[in-house]
Amino acid sequence: MANIQVRVNDELKAQADTLFSSLGLDTSTAVRIFLTVAVENNGLPFEVRHSLPESFRQAVYDTRNRVNLHGPYNSAEEAVKAMLEE
Repeated sequence: MANIQVRVNDELKAQADTLFSSLGLDTSTAVRIFLTVAVENNGLPFEVRHSLPESFRQAVYDTRNRVNLHGPYNSAEEAVKAMLEE
């Protein structure tokens, strides 16, 4: 049987221990459950999201869909100048 060591801060460990204990589990069992479900799903067993500013999300959308783009520019200086004008 293999061992996994994970470093977390003391507060997170205490909170996780309390949570899992309230569910009738110890932290090691909870981690084994997480790993088992991840392997069964061939990925993380939950949606991973992060909070990005709306302007950034819009810029990514525009880039992927090739809309609202400016340029092409002949040099980096031209591109920077155009960005500063907006």
